[in-house]
This record gives sequence, structure tokens and C-alpha cells, in this order.
Amino acid sequence: MAGKNNVTTENLKFYDVVRQVPSEAIKKISGGRLNGMSDINPVWRIRVMTETFGPCGLGWKYEITKQWQEQFGQEVKCFTNINLYVKVNDVWSDPIPGTGGATLVEVNSRGLYVSDEGYKMSLTDALSVAMKSLGVAADVYFEKGKNLTYDTKYSQQSYIANENPVTQPKPELSASTEELQAAFEMIKQNIENAPSRKYLDDLHIQNVALHNYKPYRDAMNKRVKELANGAKE
Repeated sequence: MAGKNNVTTENLKFYDVVRQVPSEAIKKISGGRLNGMSDINPVWRIRVMTETFGPCGLGWKYEITKQWQEQFGQEVKCFTNINLYVKVNDVWSDPIPGTGGATLVEVNSRGLYVSDEGYKMSLTDALSVAMKSLGVAADVYFEKGKNLTYDTKYSQQSYIANENPVTQPKPELSASTEELQAAFEMIKQNIENAPSRKYLDDLHIQNVALHNYKPYRDAMNKRVKELANGAKE
């Protein structure tokens, strides 16, 4: 038993160092569809990685493997794939993959909003996903309600119409029915084949323009119930 405990401690030596996020690095999001969620300062992630492994490029590094964009109705999303590497005992790790997404063109009550920081935000998101595999900010992402006082976007359940009522205002949409139908058809199969609730949550966050579109909500709710009832993942 003592040997097993020693192995566990060794395996968690980096995880335990990077798991806890100081309160000053956590900011509550106010407004928008993520209202009430928590945002982790990305500079804190860089600091804790540097403290643990060394300067970027020497003790840890990343490479962008793919960047692309997809259009959903009038909205345009951008995505970034990366490989993250860390050096331990002068040996570089295997690649630790991460995928991030952000919005380039968003539909809001005033029309279309174009962001010039979409790819930068998608890169930051991809880094956070890859770093999460090392345990960075693990205490924030650990199962909801257990030793936590805040939620993140990954614990949202805002599309559930019956079991989990929507608590925030639904976004105003200016897209036409034809555009919404086309956008829904593009992701319908992804919804029907969603392997997990986490996958559905991420998909929901990426498709704000469809939040008021009934066929979309029905498809999401149906898949959630299937997963909850033990549907094959």
C-alpha cells in the first residue's frame, strides 16, 4: 500500500502544484450568455506553467497545428488546434493536444459584431484546454458543487427546457428562418451523435444564434435525455 501511495504522489506532483487558482486570478463574468460564470486570467496560467516547468520555449512550449473558421448562418466561428509540450528532466513530453474556439462575427441586438481578436481568443482557449490535461486550474473544473463556489462555461445547462429552465435572457436573433435552418442542418448530426454532455455544452456555447430556434433546442434536449438514460456513447 505504501508503494502505491508513493507512486500516486509522484504522478500527482505537477497536478498538485498547478491545480489551485488564487482568488485574484478568478473573475466573475457579468452580462451575456456566460453571466455568472467564472473566467480564469490567462496570464496566471502562463505564470504557473513558467514557475513549474521554466520559461516558455525552454521548459514548456506549444505549436499551432491548425486554424480555421466555420460559418453558421450569419455568425462566423474560428478555431485553433495546438500541441503543448513540457520538459521534465531535460526530456520533452509527447504532444498534449488542445482545441479552442471563439467568435469572429456575432449576431446581437444591434446587428453583426465583428471581432478582431477571435483567433487570439481561440488560441488562449486551446492553451487552457491543453494545460487542463496537466491539472492547471483543476480545482475550478472539478465536478460541479464539490469544493467549489463558482461555475465555468463548462457547467452550463442553459438549453434544457424542462429539467433545467433557462435563467438568463435568450439572445435576440436577426437571422432569417432559412439561415437558422441551414445552420442547424450543419450541426444536427453532431448533436445526434454527441458522445457526452460536455460535448453538447461546448456545442451550445459555439452556436448562440440557434438558442431560440426550436428544432435546435428539441434536438439538444433529446440527446441530453438519451445520454442521461445511458445511451451508448
